[in-house]
Order: sequence, then C-alpha cells, then structure tokens
Amino acid sequence: MRFSRLPRLRANIAALALSLAAAFAPLPLMAAGTPAGQLSPAEQETLGEINTYFNSVKTMHGDFVQFGPDGDQVEGKFYLERPGKIRFYYNPPAQLDIIADGKSVSVKDRKLNTQDIWPLNETPLRFLLADQIDLTKDTNVVGVVVETDLVTIVVEDRTTFNSGKLTLIFDAQTFDLKQWTVTDAQGMDTSVAIYNITANGPSNPKLFVIDYLANARQNSAH
Repeated sequence: MRFSRLPRLRANIAALALSLAAAFAPLPLMAAGTPAGQLSPAEQETLGEINTYFNSVKTMHGDFVQFGPDGDQVEGKFYLERPGKIRFYYNPPAQLDIIADGKSVSVKDRKLNTQDIWPLNETPLRFLLADQIDLTKDTNVVGVVVETDLVTIVVEDRTTFNSGKLTLIFDAQTFDLKQWTVTDAQGMDTSVAIYNITANGPSNPKLFVIDYLANARQNSAH
C-alpha cells in the first residue's frame, strides 16, 4: 500500500464508521459531560425512542451516497451483522472494499489489488459491531432539535482513531436514519445519505470474509 494513500483510507473508514456507529448504536441520553438541564423531557423521550429502535437492529443492508469535503461523490452498498461484521462496498469508479469479520477490519483497494488490515478493536467500528453497544464513554450529545418531520442530533466524538462532530438526521415519525454529516477535527464535512434500507433481514456470511493471504500472494508474485 502506498503510504500517501493511508490518510485518505483512514478518513473514509472514520467517516463511515463514526457515522454508522453513532447512528445505529444506542445514543447516550446523558453522556458524560452533558448537564441534565441541557435536554428537555421531550428531547430525552425522543432519544430514548431512537435508542429503542436501533437497539432492535441486528442486521441491516442498503445503499449509500457519500459527499466528500472537496465535492466528490461516491456511492456504494453496506451490509451489517452484529456482533462483529460489516461491509462497505464502494461502486466504481471508487475502488474501496471495507470488511470487518469479527476480529479485524480490512481495507482493500481493488484497483491496486492491495489491502490493509487493522484490529477491529482499534477502530470506531468496535462500537457499532459490539453485541452490547455503549457509546456513553466516547460520545457526547450536545444538541437535539425535534421538528415536525425531522429529528436532528449533534454528537461530539472523542476516539483515538478520529475526533469530530456528527450531525444525524432522522425521520421524526419512524426514526429511520436519513442522512448524516461528519465534521472532522479540521472542520471538513463528509455527508452521507442512505436509502433502500432493509433491517433485520437475512444475512450472507460470505460477505464478511477477509482474505488474509491476499497480501502474501501479491508479494510472492513480484
């Protein structure tokens, strides 16, 4: 893997992983550092309902559109199975394929035919993919706006992999996640919209297989 590409790959992982982790995980009603008086009873009730909905989701798949800070647009599909498994497949011309198999996270560049692997517990995906999710030690709800049709939640994230602000937008009636924006430590925004979502449907274990020998085969071929 070319080292010049690593920051961008890490940013892609952080953007999707942080976004999905906070979106699908139980959001803290009173996260550390959030004074009780900042959330009204109605806001607490709304967060509780969102918690209940996402706690019930064990599998999910759908499509996503990601808008980068430089205006670029990429699309793809994601597949989730808790605990431990997820896949983000970027459609061409993007060439990334991100897989978590329960213990590791693989980032494969299909064009270069190269792969990087990290321990799952060193990425934000560990929160999303845990059997029992608890983000209260790592996130902080700093804003809740409840409108007739939409609920907007602003979360600050502090992890060793990435730090920033996450703005989540939900349907106010169904609590379906509509879109989110990740603002990183440099103030750059990555926005994602998801659609065609199926929750708690059947899952295919073949989607979450990491080829650990791919790099060795690639190296031996040269």
